[in-house]
Amino acid sequence: MKKLIFAALAALTVNASAQAWPSKPIRIVVPYPPGGSSDIIARAISQPLAEALKTTVIVENRPGANGNTGTDSVAKSSDGHTLLLCDVGALAITASVYKQLPFEPSKDLRGVTMLAYSPHLLVVHPSVKANNLQELVALSHKEKLNFAVTAIGSAPHLAGVAVEKATKAEWTYIPYKGGSQAIGDTVAGQTQVLMNGMLATLPMVQSGKLKVLGVSKATRVPLLANVPTIAEQGVKGFESGTWQGLLVPAATPPAVLAKLSAELTRIIRSPEVRERLVSQGAEVYTMSPTEFTSFFERERKNWAGVVAAGGVKID
Repeated sequence: MKKLIFAALAALTVNASAQAWPSKPIRIVVPYPPGGSSDIIARAISQPLAEALKTTVIVENRPGANGNTGTDSVAKSSDGHTLLLCDVGALAITASVYKQLPFEPSKDLRGVTMLAYSPHLLVVHPSVKANNLQELVALSHKEKLNFAVTAIGSAPHLAGVAVEKATKAEWTYIPYKGGSQAIGDTVAGQTQVLMNGMLATLPMVQSGKLKVLGVSKATRVPLLANVPTIAEQGVKGFESGTWQGLLVPAATPPAVLAKLSAELTRIIRSPEVRERLVSQGAEVYTMSPTEFTSFFERERKNWAGVVAAGGVKID
C-alpha cells in the first residue's frame, strides 16, 4: 500500500513540475549564424511554441568554434529554459573531430525530438564548367577548386571528404562559421564547390545563383526530379544530410522533456509548418527522446570512421 502511495505522490510531483514549467521566457540557442537550416527551422517553430506554452520564445544565434560555443552554453545552462536547436549529425561528429571539448554531447545533453531532415546538395558556382559529378571530378584535376565548408568537422564537410575519397577528386577546403556564409561566398565565386543542406541552399539553386550537380539522398527528391543522386553518379550507397533536432541540458526533468517533445512534435507536423518546410526541400522527421538517443549514438559511430579516414582533427 505504501509503495502505491509513494508512486502516486511521485506522479503528482512530476505532473506539477510540468504544469509549472515554463515560468519565464524560453531561449532557443542556434549555434550558427542566421540564415542556415537550423536557424530557419528555429524561427519556423518559435511562434507556435510560444503560443502553445504561453510564454515568450526567443531565437538566439550564438556561433563560434564550429557550433561548440553555443552548444556549450546550453550544456552548462541551469535555468531550465534554454534549449538547443542544431544539426544533430554535426553534434554527433564533434567528439571525433575535437581532441578536447568543454562538454560531452552524449552525457551533457538530452534529445527532445528530431524535427527535420534535409539532404545535402552538391552545388557549384555557375561559372564552373561541370554539369555532373564526373565532370567536376575531372575538372578538379585540371583547375584549383575551393570547397566551402560550413564548419570544420560538420556533416557537409565530412560528406565532401567522403565524396572526394570515393571519386579521387581534388579540392581545397575553405572553412566558414556556418552555412549562410559558405553559401554567400560560393554565390560570390570566392569558392567554387559546396555541399550544404537543401533547406538553406535550394533558394540559390532556384534563382540560378548556384548550379546543382547532385543530391545526397538514396532517391531523387521531387523538387529536383531531374537532378541525379550522388549514388547514381558512381558513389554507391552514398547518403548524407542535415538532421535538425532540439536538445536540452541533461538535468532537465523528465516531465518537461515529455511536454516539450509532445508540443514540438505537434507543431512540426502541423500543416502550416510542414508545408513551409517541404516547399523548401526539408522533410519533417520526428523521433521520441528514446529514438533520438539511439539515432545519435548510431551517427556518432558511423561518422567516427569517416573522420578517421579523412584525418580530420582539431586541437
